[in-house]
Amino acid sequence: MGGTTSRYDRIADFYDSKVGDDVGDPATAALLELAGEVHGLQVLDLACGQGRVARALARRGAGVAGVDVSRALLETARAAEDADPLGIEYVHGDVTAADALSGRVFDGVVSNFALSDVDDLDGALATVARVLRPQGWFVFSILHPCFPGWGADAPSSWPPGRGYHAEGRWLADNPGFRGKVGSHHRMLSTYLNLLVERGLAVDRVVEPEPGPDWKERAPAADPVPVYLVVRARGSSVSATAR
Repeated sequence: MGGTTSRYDRIADFYDSKVGDDVGDPATAALLELAGEVHGLQVLDLACGQGRVARALARRGAGVAGVDVSRALLETARAAEDADPLGIEYVHGDVTAADALSGRVFDGVVSNFALSDVDDLDGALATVARVLRPQGWFVFSILHPCFPGWGADAPSSWPPGRGYHAEGRWLADNPGFRGKVGSHHRMLSTYLNLLVERGLAVDRVVEPEPGPDWKERAPAADPVPVYLVVRARGSSVSATAR
């Protein structure tokens, strides 16, 4: 994940204050719904941050491991685990590395609002494909690549003035996450094609409607795509066997 270590270590307290433990926002709720019944499953929270989704999965009965490149966010996650033990294992590591989580196998992998922070998306998806058991599932949520922006503090997914097709990392001019750590804009086709190349077959896509707070930003405007949540299935054989 390249420079993500320093980017998120610098804003760990800000990040935790913004996201907390709530998993009721439309995208995270959709991610957990697509993950389905997780009781008794071994699940990886990839780029877990301060652990809010890992905790939600553990409370649903999953055995959970969370991995992230930010030591500061993991410290917050481990502090929450110490205060309310759920059996979550937190691992510091770069999920784009070829040896990331070597030897581990999971029934499912989730990644909530993280893939646009990853510098090497293909490397991260290679890890997902490698650690999934045959026919295991991968569910991720991101800001919709086609999001055109909605108000001054919610700019479009792509750099202003450059357009949807201009892929690359950019830093927004706002006080939110993208104004502090930036984001990688990638076209929808880039995400889908990389999934295909890594043998991850899409079987469900959800575009949740934004909540009331989003609609209040421009009550006279037509709704726009804000979130994208995707579930894909791994190969029928393990990556190590191919």
